[in-house]
Amino acid sequence: MPRKKIHTDMPIGEIYPRLLRYTWRYKHWLTFAGLGMAIYAGADTALIYILKPLLDGSIVNRDPWMIRWIPIFMLGLFIGRGIAGFVSNYGMAWVANRVVYNVRSDVFEKFLRLPASFFDRNTTGRTTAMLTYYTSQISGAATSAITIVIQDTLRIVGFTLLMFWVNWSLALITLLVGPIIALIVNHVSKRFRRYSATIQQSMGDITHISEEVLTGQRVVKVFGGEDHERDAFERVNAFNRRMAMRKATTSAASVPVIQFIAAIAIAFVVSVAVRNTGGGVMTPGDLATFFGAMMGMMGPIKRLTGVNATIQAGMAAAGAIFELIDEPGEPDHGTRTLVRARGKIDVEDVSFRYPGGDHDVLRHISFHVQPGQTVAFVGRSGSGKSTLLSLLPRFYDVQEGRITLDDVPVADYRLMDLRRQISLVDQNVVLFNDTIAGNIAYGALGDTDRPMIEDAARRAYAADFIEALPEGYDTQVGQNGLMLSGGQRQRVAIARALLKDAPILILDEATSALDTESEKAIQKGLDNLMRNRTTLVIAHRLSTIQDADRIVVMHDGQVVEQGNHAELMAHGGHYRSLHDIQFASPGGA
Repeated sequence: MPRKKIHTDMPIGEIYPRLLRYTWRYKHWLTFAGLGMAIYAGADTALIYILKPLLDGSIVNRDPWMIRWIPIFMLGLFIGRGIAGFVSNYGMAWVANRVVYNVRSDVFEKFLRLPASFFDRNTTGRTTAMLTYYTSQISGAATSAITIVIQDTLRIVGFTLLMFWVNWSLALITLLVGPIIALIVNHVSKRFRRYSATIQQSMGDITHISEEVLTGQRVVKVFGGEDHERDAFERVNAFNRRMAMRKATTSAASVPVIQFIAAIAIAFVVSVAVRNTGGGVMTPGDLATFFGAMMGMMGPIKRLTGVNATIQAGMAAAGAIFELIDEPGEPDHGTRTLVRARGKIDVEDVSFRYPGGDHDVLRHISFHVQPGQTVAFVGRSGSGKSTLLSLLPRFYDVQEGRITLDDVPVADYRLMDLRRQISLVDQNVVLFNDTIAGNIAYGALGDTDRPMIEDAARRAYAADFIEALPEGYDTQVGQNGLMLSGGQRQRVAIARALLKDAPILILDEATSALDTESEKAIQKGLDNLMRNRTTLVIAHRLSTIQDADRIVVMHDGQVVEQGNHAELMAHGGHYRSLHDIQFASPGGA
């Protein structure tokens, strides 16, 4: 199935207000921090203003009052400035962490509600990057960038007003460079956002490749894939570096260009200031204050230009995250509640194709299962067995035909109620990095008493190996149960299904990871589990399903035969062919 790269075409006019809504939840903290920014900017303006009375009063006129109080006033300004800086930085850091926390929570919550088709289209590496790299980019745009924008804008406003107060005509000349700087910033912004989006996509590729190598490191080593994986990683890593350097070059070039334009204005002002202007003759204090305000604006202008890169990176990340959050979740329009199903299943003329696929993988499937029956599905790999059984818990929805449970279409049930009726033991056993007890009593079973967990393990023939472990049921199994063997993982998964005690059981190659001795032991547990339950079994070893009430034979997405073992053997069709191939080979039984 084709993979879909994560990207964003969401306009910035939609992204930023939406991002700011995360920030505005903490408006009290923002107000607290904003007050600190205003005081901080005001203190900077006041420090520049002090140059006038310091030079004119203290140095030129030797005013004793100025000589006494100016140093004390300056000390007070620095103390107030320091407190205000701490308040603003702490407040915005608090908001930043809350924003990241909330965005990550929303993304993770969305992951839990996305349909299986989304994960078919997107690699886990790219989706994982949403929770890590993307959210860190958002933090800068939502909070630290706001700090710089607000604080430095207030500084520029304060310095500008001070310049007009000292000499309005020179201030007007200085402001002429504003539109030129705005045009440069607008051009640079577009480049920043484009490069940021590309970098974020390449980070997803890096995460994806590294995750594959770490997960499949044994296969890489045995098949000599080190060079291949190294080359693949080098390509995406080098591409990421090139895009980062282009972004850095744009950022590095934009700052000196803007500063050069500002320097031209300063040089022009200097040439005018030494003469009498329409603003009147300037005293030494006026001149120092005016140029102090002009030079004071250079730092804020530089930071405002530099922060643009942070904002655009955050916009690209936020756009991708908001598109993820806007992805439609699993359809759950059913209203019927269901406490415990009887287990009657009817599949009526069902056809199905994967979202985005160009052909049906199931075609006109029909069969009926009575409560308590065991129905086995057999066929060559790729015949559609697993796809068919994924439709019952509604991992996918059918496009044609219908599936009913107890004579009610499965789409009419609430999704949670429907899935509560089903236990699943998959061929790809999934265990979580938790204890063995935590994996058996997983999810909604989390409050189960330990004796019930141990009973489920005994019935799954897992108790012997669990109790032999150093910490027994409290043993950590590692990521995906890597501390356990394949057969042990399978038995833990079967114990989990036993504990759930659902009326419908789906076994998808449930004994495929077991040796013959373990399989026979597990089969005893499965026999107990399947009694008085509707059981749907996908099996490769035909010897395990010969006693099934009905066997459904599938080929190329269609049901080609149905019946019990004896009937199908007598018919001499697909099932007989599969049976003869298996039992003709040593160990086929």
